[in-house]
Amino acid sequence: MGSYRRHESAYVSQQANVGGGTRVWNHANIAPGAYVGKDCTIGQNCYIAPGAVVGSRVKLQNNVSVYRGIILEDDVFCGPGVVFTNVLFPRSEFPKKPAQYDKTLVQKGASIGGGAVVVAGNVIGQYALVGAGAVVAGDVPDHAVVMGNPARQTGWVCRCGNPLSEDLVCSACQRRYQKTEKGLAPAEGK
Repeated sequence: MGSYRRHESAYVSQQANVGGGTRVWNHANIAPGAYVGKDCTIGQNCYIAPGAVVGSRVKLQNNVSVYRGIILEDDVFCGPGVVFTNVLFPRSEFPKKPAQYDKTLVQKGASIGGGAVVVAGNVIGQYALVGAGAVVAGDVPDHAVVMGNPARQTGWVCRCGNPLSEDLVCSACQRRYQKTEKGLAPAEGK
């Protein structure tokens, strides 16, 4: 796809699609059939499986595995040791086929803190923020802040990453938001 850089200890399959400007750090593994967009950072010991999709400008800190059925849209951030699952009811004796894997979608601009677990089959909304160590067992609305086990909403966050006030205004960039069925969206005319 483009010119990318990789550490000499990293493995990037010739059958993987890796976008230009992406950096692949030591001991990372990008498998055949994986897709990685442009200008990504793939940290140490990361694994991207066949059929996994990683958008552009995504940052995977060390020790993150992205399995088949996981889609990370553009500008997603995953802190160190984020765990994604792709089968809700796994059995070693009765392995699932790829068509049976549960799908997980992390939408544009979302951030997931270090050590968080994202259970298969959920959607993390645009610009949502998942706290470190949280266990996401349900969908997360756009711009929501969730924490804990199980993850529960504790507030709202701006596109720029700062918490929003009760009137849904960012004190840092002055963006204004309004509630929608999917969470928050920019307020019209603002």
